[in-house]
Amino acid sequence: MKISINRLKDYIPFDQSPEEIADLLTASGLEVEGIASYESVKGSLKGIVVGEVIRCEPHPNADKLSLTQVDVGDRILPIVCGAPNVAKGQKVPVATVGTTLNPNDGGSFEIKKAKIRGEVSEGMICAEDELGLGASHEGILVLDTDLPNGSPVAPLFEISEAIVLEIGLTPNRADAASHLGVARDLKALLHKDLKMPDVSGFFVAREDRAFKVTVEDQKDCPRYAGLTISGVKAIPSPKWLQDYLKALDLEPINVFVDVTNFILHDLGQPLHGFDADKIGGAEITVRKLPKGTPFTTLDGKERILTGEELMICDNKGGLCMAGILGGQNSGVSDSTTTLFLESACFGADVIRKGAQHHGIKTDASFRFERGTDPNMPVFALKRAAMLICELAGGEISSGIVDHYPEPIEDVRIPVKYRHVDRLIGAVIDRSEIKTILKSLDIRVDQETEEGFLALVPPYRVDVTREADVIEEILRIYGFDSITLEENYQSEYLAEHPEKDQNKLQYRISETLAGMGYHEIITNSLSSSAFSAASGFLNAEEDVVILNKLSEDLDVLRQTLLYTGLEVLAHNINRRQKDLKLFEFGTVYFKKAKGFAEGNRLSLFLTGNSSKENWIHPVTEVGFPELYAVVEALLVKLNVPLPEVEIVEDTPYTYGLILRTNQQEIGKIGLLEQAVTRQASVKQEVFYAELDWDRLVRLAKKQEKFKEISRFPEVRRDLSLVIDQQVSFEELRQIANKAGGKLLKRINVFDVYKGDKVESNQKAYALSFYLQDDQQTLTDKLIDKTMNKLMAAFEKNAGALIRK
Repeated sequence: MKISINRLKDYIPFDQSPEEIADLLTASGLEVEGIASYESVKGSLKGIVVGEVIRCEPHPNADKLSLTQVDVGDRILPIVCGAPNVAKGQKVPVATVGTTLNPNDGGSFEIKKAKIRGEVSEGMICAEDELGLGASHEGILVLDTDLPNGSPVAPLFEISEAIVLEIGLTPNRADAASHLGVARDLKALLHKDLKMPDVSGFFVAREDRAFKVTVEDQKDCPRYAGLTISGVKAIPSPKWLQDYLKALDLEPINVFVDVTNFILHDLGQPLHGFDADKIGGAEITVRKLPKGTPFTTLDGKERILTGEELMICDNKGGLCMAGILGGQNSGVSDSTTTLFLESACFGADVIRKGAQHHGIKTDASFRFERGTDPNMPVFALKRAAMLICELAGGEISSGIVDHYPEPIEDVRIPVKYRHVDRLIGAVIDRSEIKTILKSLDIRVDQETEEGFLALVPPYRVDVTREADVIEEILRIYGFDSITLEENYQSEYLAEHPEKDQNKLQYRISETLAGMGYHEIITNSLSSSAFSAASGFLNAEEDVVILNKLSEDLDVLRQTLLYTGLEVLAHNINRRQKDLKLFEFGTVYFKKAKGFAEGNRLSLFLTGNSSKENWIHPVTEVGFPELYAVVEALLVKLNVPLPEVEIVEDTPYTYGLILRTNQQEIGKIGLLEQAVTRQASVKQEVFYAELDWDRLVRLAKKQEKFKEISRFPEVRRDLSLVIDQQVSFEELRQIANKAGGKLLKRINVFDVYKGDKVESNQKAYALSFYLQDDQQTLTDKLIDKTMNKLMAAFEKNAGALIRK
């Protein structure tokens, strides 16, 4: 959620810096995730000054250039200009040396002293598009101003700037989903009064376009208000309103839409405008339509109603899906001259169900789903009507219809002081408690020595229990204000298991980082579309989110693959194609009874092994590179090297299943193109997913010291001709059994397939490293070991030994 510091100051005047305000809000529970700046013109024309052309003559070496002398107040600048309309006596915008220009084409460049066709130029006379003010490039911009030469030009163009806070709003703080809501917290934190917008000038000019309102479902619509404005025009909004919306990343449309968006983000009250001439029977009915009724929304999509949606209707049918999205046939347009403006309070449950079923998420539904202030609709309606009349012309042509038969009262919560002291961990002065609550619009009633009755306004939908009231006291009082006693101590020392999963994870993370891998953390939420189209995930095991935030995030992930591929796609699309990534994450499964989850370690390798350079040629990453990393991790965990089995099933084009002690610890291989393209990745990706829980169980305590053998290592080579289907892993297992303790390691250094062997055969060149930790190996012992190996290969692998 974006909040403008400029607008906050209209509610609460303050001198604190944006950083100080961000710290205050974060400490009180409204976490500020970032601070950004908005400029209506990029660069805000900094360094651009008023200049006067006092001399203009043709360039001696170029037909289309002019030599000018420009007075910028404190000095006369020689400037070479290419504009055809430059002339002596003009007042012009001048970018001096060192100024950065931000033209409309999106680039930016710094003005430097230069020589152009042999003539010195110390600045630039600017055109409209070069300043980012418009699209014209027909000539320089000529200023009509009496400002002294050298004055900044920014005041001539109403340049606006804003500092914007990005607040990570938690679901419980629906009251803070607006500038007013954030200002209410600042009111309490800064001990200042809140200045509300003035609606005292609201008046009804005439009442000839009144609408009758009927609410059939009082529970789902406790309050509905509306009025009519006639004689309006759908014109563009003024610059101040457009800049306000742009600072919040909203696109201005026309004055009707922009005012309702302004009120929504300013006061937190969603509004909806109808073209009054399209409403049949001059009557509005809030009700539910029969199941199966088709309804076309503003986005042009026909939706089939379930019968549970709350609808705004006229005598012909549905006009709007209440609190979610308007209808195509009743919305305002450029031809609208009479506007019916709706301001209501809808039940959170009915809006949430309707929005989720139809996959619609709007700023209005976001607020209604969490709960809005039932006492705000009429105030917001007056404020919006006054703005529309001021900006779009017209006059209010009906009184306010306000259907609110059962006003929602304050929530009454008994609070005991001893509970306040116990939960906070400190005794706060009773008068300060009452001051804090008053600043939060929570009234204190029926106070005694033991406690009081808190009267909480309805807009605080999250404050319903005594503990909630105490939390409100603490967050304004300040968590940092609670001192910790020096004599606090633990009564016992906890025993820690020998295997610390966090330490193991840290060790592996360090190892991977040292190999050039970058750690990622992705969302546990994923899309059911992946499991449905994957071919290797069971869609029936998806853990479906009941209160899903969007259709794209509707299940918990069964694998780290797809969320990781989305990270790859994001980076590749930004020309970062050589990637080494890893992630520790949790996966989830639905079982016949209950649910299951597990921890996984994923590795992604794609692109080139190294950056381009003149010494070494660029080589693409391959399967052996990733397998070597996996093997190094197992060594780091002191887990026995795995037995492998070839896998060619989805999602791998080819790969291996890794097993240790007959337990599968993971899979590794090249991903199929069909799988990577599901996430819009169009280059080869090698992927490994390891069962981290199982690896932690298999990990053994590593010896800190190991004596290096004093006796030399011996190498012997063998050349074997074997069948194509015999793998190196099979040969390694045969060798480990036959070689005994003397065989330290085995390596394949050459593989041959060609016309010198049968078509169904291949030749392996293997090296064997023998060593005895107790004595120097003799030729007799070496030969005996090698003979055992050759016999084992011939017997168990059908190998032909080349001697």
